[in-house]
Amino acid sequence: MQNDPELDGKYLGKITNDFVKISNTLKEAAYLLRARKIAEYPIFPISQDKIEVGQLLVAKDETDLELEWNYHFSYLDEFIQRQLVDEEKIDEFKAAYKDPDEFCCLFVVDKDFVNFVYIPYPED
Repeated sequence: MQNDPELDGKYLGKITNDFVKISNTLKEAAYLLRARKIAEYPIFPISQDKIEVGQLLVAKDETDLELEWNYHFSYLDEFIQRQLVDEEKIDEFKAAYKDPDEFCCLFVVDKDFVNFVYIPYPED
């Protein structure tokens, strides 16, 4: 598995094609996680295969949206507990985290790529 911070255009296209279909659901989930004081830093792990990070929010084969990715929801504390974010790098993570009202924090898990990706929510 390679952790490459650069997304090529084709790969980004696969992610954004799904994202436009599910962005309202993710934005609402991020809002609810923060409003209910569950998570100040919502993270949405996505994968095409089964993963053990977060709780499943939308399965790709259980919706009529024709998604290519499974969407989970999680938060910074789980990433720290699972050692996906090093305790020494928490401040760096928080500094890099983008405004959750404007950007969705995806944690993309795929055979060729594992990394955080911030995608702006479409404007209404």
